[in-house]
Amino acid sequence: MSSNKKYWKSVEELDGNSSIVEALKNNEFVEEIPTEDFLGNNEALSSSATTRRDFLKYVGFTTAAATLAACEGPVHKSIPYVLQPEQIIPGIADYYATSVFDGFDFANLLVKTREGRPIKIDNNTLAGAKFSANARIHASILSLYDGMRLKEPKIEGKNASWSAVDSKIKSSIADAKAKGGQIVLLTNTLASPSTEKLIADFISKNPTAKHVIYDAVSESEALDAFETVYGKRALVDYDFSKASLIVSVGADFLGDWQGGSYDSGYAQGRIPKAGKMSRHFQLEANMTLSGAAADKRLAMSTANQKQALVLIYNIVTGASVPVALDAKFKSEVTKAGQQLKSAGSKGVLVSGIQDKNAQLLVLAINQALLSEAFVTTGLRQIRKGSNQKVAQLVAEMKAGNVHTLIMSGVNPVYTLADSNSFQQGLKKVKTSVAFSLKEDETALLSTVAAAVPHYLESWGDLSLTEGTYSVTQPTIRPLFNTKQFQDVLVSLNGLGGNFYDYLKANAAGIVAGSSWNKVLHDGVFVGVIPASSPSSVDYTAAANGLSQSKVAQGFELVLYTKTGMGDGQQANNPWLQEFPDPLTRVSWDNYVTVAPADAKTLGLSNAIVANGGLNGSYATLTANGVTFDKVPVIVQPGQAIGTVGMALGYGRKAALKEEMQVGLNAYTLYKGFNNVQAITFVKADGEHEFACVQGQKTLMGRGDIIKETTLEIFNTKDAEIWNEQPMVSLDHKEVEATSVGLWDSFDRSIGHHFNLSIDLNACTGCGACVIACHAENNVPVVGKSEIRRSRDMHWLRIDRYYSSESTFAEDDEKKDNFKGLFGKEGSLGGFGELESPSDNPQVAFQPVMCQHCNHAPCETVCPVAATSHGRQGQNMMAYNRCVGTRYCANNCPYKVRRFNWFLYNENSQFDYHMNDDLGRMVLNPDVNVRSRGVMEKCSMCIQMTQATILKAKNEGRAIVDGEFQTACSNACSTGAMIFGDVNDKESKVAELVEDERMYHLLEHVGTKPNVIYHVKVRNT
Repeated sequence: MSSNKKYWKSVEELDGNSSIVEALKNNEFVEEIPTEDFLGNNEALSSSATTRRDFLKYVGFTTAAATLAACEGPVHKSIPYVLQPEQIIPGIADYYATSVFDGFDFANLLVKTREGRPIKIDNNTLAGAKFSANARIHASILSLYDGMRLKEPKIEGKNASWSAVDSKIKSSIADAKAKGGQIVLLTNTLASPSTEKLIADFISKNPTAKHVIYDAVSESEALDAFETVYGKRALVDYDFSKASLIVSVGADFLGDWQGGSYDSGYAQGRIPKAGKMSRHFQLEANMTLSGAAADKRLAMSTANQKQALVLIYNIVTGASVPVALDAKFKSEVTKAGQQLKSAGSKGVLVSGIQDKNAQLLVLAINQALLSEAFVTTGLRQIRKGSNQKVAQLVAEMKAGNVHTLIMSGVNPVYTLADSNSFQQGLKKVKTSVAFSLKEDETALLSTVAAAVPHYLESWGDLSLTEGTYSVTQPTIRPLFNTKQFQDVLVSLNGLGGNFYDYLKANAAGIVAGSSWNKVLHDGVFVGVIPASSPSSVDYTAAANGLSQSKVAQGFELVLYTKTGMGDGQQANNPWLQEFPDPLTRVSWDNYVTVAPADAKTLGLSNAIVANGGLNGSYATLTANGVTFDKVPVIVQPGQAIGTVGMALGYGRKAALKEEMQVGLNAYTLYKGFNNVQAITFVKADGEHEFACVQGQKTLMGRGDIIKETTLEIFNTKDAEIWNEQPMVSLDHKEVEATSVGLWDSFDRSIGHHFNLSIDLNACTGCGACVIACHAENNVPVVGKSEIRRSRDMHWLRIDRYYSSESTFAEDDEKKDNFKGLFGKEGSLGGFGELESPSDNPQVAFQPVMCQHCNHAPCETVCPVAATSHGRQGQNMMAYNRCVGTRYCANNCPYKVRRFNWFLYNENSQFDYHMNDDLGRMVLNPDVNVRSRGVMEKCSMCIQMTQATILKAKNEGRAIVDGEFQTACSNACSTGAMIFGDVNDKESKVAELVEDERMYHLLEHVGTKPNVIYHVKVRNT
């Protein structure tokens, strides 16, 4: 019962005008503390007459005030709709099916929007949607909100209206037609039936016009070979799930080779089922994701790869073309060829060698095998560029023969190796138009820079493979004054309406049997898939031509695209810049990778320095008259001796924030669109500071972290042999660690109980889960300087380990046979040797996030109960309770907790997307943006699990297996991550928990995690 009684401390309070009462209200301390006397300067401080009591009063107040200020989160007032759109329910996400193809990356997507803002990319899982998002596509949601985008069209560098741009282009075309001048449309590969039809109509109306297709990273040699044999300029859509033996010669098919997106089919064959799994040979120069996943990897130069390909051709087809392969490789390549021939239709060979003869041999070998994985129906249409036609265009421009050049989706000033020639030719073109998302290097030098919308603001269609059709639809109104290239083409062709009208009308003839609304809803449509038949070709001539290749003198540079940066289109995306490379674990940098043996010869090194950062040597690199001074060096285990690797996509300056202008432009070395160049390579002075998130390179024989075995042992031995359970002492008896606990367990059989399963056989280290987690959970970007201090904020990391001996099994054997402490055979010297990776190691990837332990050590040490365990198995964080003691991080054996050293949101010191209003539009309103002094970590996406529960409850139904997802499991295209409710005994995750390959990370610690792993099986 409430009381209305009023109490007074003294009679003075009865007088409302009392000066004493006023003084008490306005002053914490009655006596003024002479703070200036002792804080003003050193002399005043030393001679201060301030009393000890006054000092303690001051310190006590200011410390409390500072603590409160440090923990105070930002306050934002929310303003309701005046008129609420009926399609939008506040707090409820809407999803739009769409597809993306930017000339390099492609996928079928679902885009999550909140209150009209796209905030996350998911994979479209409907039948026919076969291409999943990689890390770059997941990050493209942030590129939508890039403040450096071109916001309106420009003519001669000055802002202009679209009517002025249209007039400028039309008058130039009219002038070209009157004078017989050449009009060129230079685009990336479009794979868009409607756009290609518009271009064909434009050319028919303008007889002097032609269309040139330019891919920054060329697959022209493979296209030329396929066109020679099959009469179509397309690529084979390999189905690796149908292969029991895979031989790859220089093809990183788990990376970006021929567009990538092969990891899903590959993973299906890599999970041991009924005692069988596929076998994978990899022959390559750079260490790649495909090489890391291989059962047998040979590190060899491209010249040796060509000879190896000829040898395999001889074995499979019975030909006898002369081969000059190094003896150290011949035996292993012969084994691979013989096994490939024995596999027959269950075998497949792929190659990334940029040589038409090599690509012809790939076709010949797969035809001879009658390979089921070599799919010539439903060909890929995502690369169509021609090296010869691009070179011809540059020559014509330099000769002054091009009157009007209209470019879309290309940036040749940056990506062409002979950029100077292109720039010279561009000056001779009367009118150049660059349709571009950014005012990039090419747009800056063009007459007209036409601002185009992001694909999430655009209409379009795609035929990524023959017989399939997908629609690109806008998920938000255009943020800026932009216009699609296609809308301009509609106008130039004199058609009425806009591109949407044209697209819808054109789609009617493609999606026969379906409707526009259904295709728009589903995002995909599968029609009649045509087959392709080969013509007769003299493959022996190609083999003879390839066998003439010689090993280059000096070093061989092998250019590649990095998992995070790709071809460089999204260089201004901080998520991708901070994304650690899966193999080197370095972010915010470009570098050359060097073999350990070559590094030792040249005096190049990497070292962990006192502050925990990684430092490395510089080198000078010269190729074709181009010299790069001070190129940072990473010593890369597995790099072929005599070769160095370097990533494309870096070194950009235009339309990038200063923090993102990193690395060197390796396209300068991409002469003749050949990714292999002869170079000279020597050490340079100085030392480079890298931002590397992982200093520990090897497992050092700790086989309980990543458990693995061979297929033979897996099939012939009991699980207790290859999945050994850790033992602990209880009452002087050895018992399994899982049977012992420090605490009594709750009854978790009631309600939901979530587990996340991670299959090490299916994980390729692609990193899509890392970026998806960033997007879903508002993970901040901290920059190179903070990463170097080991302050990365990734909630999910993918640890990469190399073997010290040739295999991890040999590492374990060496560790088990240590004798004593000292000497080479002792544990001290032995572990020292185990720190160094092998020159050609086995590789293992392991995603690690908060393990959501049922007996969590972090929970017992938190003094304010900020971290606690939920009934559904999630370890939860109450951010407003956390005071940043970091006891939990110290007590976590998995080291998965992240501390906010600074306020990363709205802080100019961290000038990334969270520091501007446009960039913050990507933030997920369901997840709190953490402030400084707060510990954060994986929440197992509790906002997603609760949303699923509420949705099912509102609909009055049971939850179906597969509905529960986390950001990482949703993003995983290989099936390595499976999330679900173990209390649903029919669920996939409940089945996986009982699998004999299941184990927990650091099981002997007794934390009883809710994240489970599956033993890695190698088919060696």
